Amino acid sequence: MHIIMVPIIIFLLIVAPIWLILHYKSQRQISQGLSEEEYMQMSELSELADRMADRIKTLEAILDEEAPQWRKGV
Repeated sequence: MHIIMVPIIIFLLIVAPIWLILHYKSQRQISQGLSEEEYMQMSELSELADRMADRIKTLEAILDEEAPQWRKGV
């Protein structure tokens, strides 16, 4: 019985408080939303994704004209 109690007490006194502190710290960061830097990075990535989508549409249009059967090979 005492063999099981020692690890449980150690867990409750050392691991559990650290775990709770880190958990609530991460929850607070999530609830605060994006920082200014993260927002700027997200905007930049969104713009890059839009440009890439436009390029893909252009390439598909060119391939549709020059090689109409290209989609069957994909």
